[in-house]
Amino acid sequence: MSSISGIIVHFPYLGLALMVILGGVGFPLPEDTTLILCGFLISTRVIKPVYALSVVYSSLLMSDLILYSFGKKYGRKIVTHARFHKIISPERLSILENRFNKRGPLILLLGRHLVGLRAQLFIVAGIMRVPPLKFLALDAVSSLLTITIMVGAGYLAGNSLEVVRKDITRIGHIAILSATALLIIYLLVRYLRSISK
Repeated sequence: MSSISGIIVHFPYLGLALMVILGGVGFPLPEDTTLILCGFLISTRVIKPVYALSVVYSSLLMSDLILYSFGKKYGRKIVTHARFHKIISPERLSILENRFNKRGPLILLLGRHLVGLRAQLFIVAGIMRVPPLKFLALDAVSSLLTITIMVGAGYLAGNSLEVVRKDITRIGHIAILSATALLIIYLLVRYLRSISK
């Protein structure tokens, strides 16, 4: 994990791409967290918005296409593979196949936004032999919504942190001035009392 953070510091676009792809294929790098980080880096001007959004969007589609390809290549046998059995069980595969038969495109459009269901849906789309262009088109539309919400949240949080940082600095200055004024008033009152006695 520390090597990825080093990559992000020195090569932010490559780092974001790696985080999205690795997270998308099952490594413990949540997609939403990476997208929020992207928005934060944009808001703090570490990365340029057009390049960052292009990298994140293409990486997101690539990771989804990798899972789809595994499903298409291995079919129903994928649930017997040790790595994929953790992602999708035979029972879950049956449930998702039934839902795909009833609501195919809608499942792909909405499923991306349900944590824990993304990877399963993309594998099942491959198993169900959804045409690749149809899969990519639906995934592209759905990904736009995810990116807009998550990167937007990171961007707003980054701007909010900047405002808070400026406010804290301003409040610190006001506190110092107030403490100095109170000290002067206290010393003045003591001095005036000592003279009047």
